[in-house]
Amino acid sequence: MSFSLTPKQAEAWAMLGGEAKHIMLAGGSRSGKTFIACRALAMRAIAAAESRHAIFRLRFSAVKQSVMMDTWPKMMKLCYPDVEYELNRSDFYALFPNKSEVWFSGLDDKDRTEKVLGKEYATILFNECSQIPYQSVTTAMTRLSQLVDYEIAGKRAPLRVKAYYDENPPSQAHWTYKQFVRKLEPESGKILADPDAYTILYMNPRDNMANLAPDYLQELARLPVRIRQRFLDGKFADITAGALWTLESIDKNRVLEDLPDMQRVVVAIDPSGSGDVDNAGNDEIGIMVGGIGVDGKGYVLEDCTCKAGPKIWGGIAANAYDRHEADSMIAEKNFGGEMVRFVLRTAKPNASVKLINASRGKVVRAEPISALTEDGKIRFAGNFPELEEELTSMTTNGYMGAKSPNRADAFVWLMSELFPGIARSTKERKPLTMEDLMPSSSGYPVHNAY
Repeated sequence: MSFSLTPKQAEAWAMLGGEAKHIMLAGGSRSGKTFIACRALAMRAIAAAESRHAIFRLRFSAVKQSVMMDTWPKMMKLCYPDVEYELNRSDFYALFPNKSEVWFSGLDDKDRTEKVLGKEYATILFNECSQIPYQSVTTAMTRLSQLVDYEIAGKRAPLRVKAYYDENPPSQAHWTYKQFVRKLEPESGKILADPDAYTILYMNPRDNMANLAPDYLQELARLPVRIRQRFLDGKFADITAGALWTLESIDKNRVLEDLPDMQRVVVAIDPSGSGDVDNAGNDEIGIMVGGIGVDGKGYVLEDCTCKAGPKIWGGIAANAYDRHEADSMIAEKNFGGEMVRFVLRTAKPNASVKLINASRGKVVRAEPISALTEDGKIRFAGNFPELEEELTSMTTNGYMGAKSPNRADAFVWLMSELFPGIARSTKERKPLTMEDLMPSSSGYPVHNAY
């Protein structure tokens, strides 16, 4: 099986082996960033006997599924087909014949992290840095200290310790932008003591067309503007003043697998005035599905938003109710009142239907849900580009997006229903306690504030 680097991968390869100690590969989706970083890390492990290396991601389940079980074995098969190595699926490391090791770990599990950080490493790769808090990176960097020699052309020399980083660029508020683009200490804001030790290379899917499906770029081009700039153009997003949600807050709460069992599932609908015909110019009907897991966290499970009349959107909501074995459907009643109840009851006669009155403005309703997201109480089970575009356009000064935020509104209704302790009127509102957010023994959140 033949393999050759793309021109951009060759540029990355030279940078990864260059003088800089900290190398960031930033850019769009499927641009080969993690692949080439893993290739460089494997080469260092093969060249330096008894060396130790680590690949970190925020969540262990993500590094296990995405890197250890996917990118890593594909890279080894293509780039080092003659190298035999053992992939230990119990302790999660790769062992080479020269006794070098590559460890795979998340930074979200205290016990696992302490075990892995009890060792010293010659190379560390931080995968998907947009999700990793700066404090976690600085802690891991204390272990980048293994002194080991490598051998090439019959000569031995010290292997310089290196830290590799990759990410889809978040916003300019993120620590990676400050450190690699502005060359500043992320916390103090002072100029880096050794700016030349930090370098960045942008790699985008257009640079990797030889390894992508022909229509992949077209799919990315259809994404909302902010998401498209990130995953196609590989740009750091401008900072939105007063944003209630940021790309960072969403990223760090994203999960792609290993969801907990759900104690309660709700379908939330934000209706509009669309009729069954001639609704092309009307707003979309926001339909979001989510649940409370046995871990007490709220999960966004599916976005079923559509632009259609009552007969169709009612059927879509009913199908989502059945598909997720939901417990209830909720809908904002200001747009349609009892008509909304009639549509849902017609589509699903036996469903529990609850109508909610929008007595407060969008920002007031959204702020406590934003706080729950920041606190890690709300998770996104997958990628929801249109929803994420709307959420990042919600600010303390109002909604700054181009269209009506029907997905965001449905999301806020959904989470307000799953965490009812925060869904009080302005008159009744009081400081939120942890007891308000914890699930009760019955599986439903406690809401003593009522």
